[in-house]
Amino acid sequence: MSYARKSAGVVVVTVIAAVIAGCSGSSSGTASGSGSTASAGGNPAPTESNPPGDIPDNQVYVAYRPTGGFTGFTVKVPEGWARTDKGRTTVFTDKLNSVTITTATAVTAPTAASVTNTVVPQLQAQTIKFSSPKVSQVERRAGSVVLLTYQGDSATDPVTGKVVRDAFERYAFHRQGHEVDVTLSGPVGADNVDPWRAVSDSFAWR
Repeated sequence: MSYARKSAGVVVVTVIAAVIAGCSGSSSGTASGSGSTASAGGNPAPTESNPPGDIPDNQVYVAYRPTGGFTGFTVKVPEGWARTDKGRTTVFTDKLNSVTITTATAVTAPTAASVTNTVVPQLQAQTIKFSSPKVSQVERRAGSVVLLTYQGDSATDPVTGKVVRDAFERYAFHRQGHEVDVTLSGPVGADNVDPWRAVSDSFAWR
């Protein structure tokens, strides 16, 4: 074989090799049909979890029935949350969210005016950077209740040193001289409309 034919053969082989390399390289970015983008190390990028403070859509709720003090009501709370009892107050917490249930003796039913004039100043003194109080009368399955919404800072996390801006919903239920306050809290911006509605709508007198 002549030198010219050998050179032509080398050129053809080189071109074919380059085409094969280009084709194989173009398919390495996304796995076929998977829709997941590979990371720089070749592993699929991790799937994002719920944003901080978002309660999962598949959260299960269980009925809470107090065993001490006033026991004439039930309310559903998220299953698996840590429970703390102190006097007439029971708190259920999980990560950045909480459900606080407090019972009290009250001869008269709370009104928007009484909550504005009495409860708001108390919470203002107790809550760090208390702001945006709004009082309204709303309907829940148990009947008409007074709702107070507001914002405040959480306590500083002892591990991370971070402070979270929280949104609060406080429902005041009243019947026959008894008041039960159910306060729901979580980070501002968390999508907990449905979970908080599920809890507040589940309240029932016994």
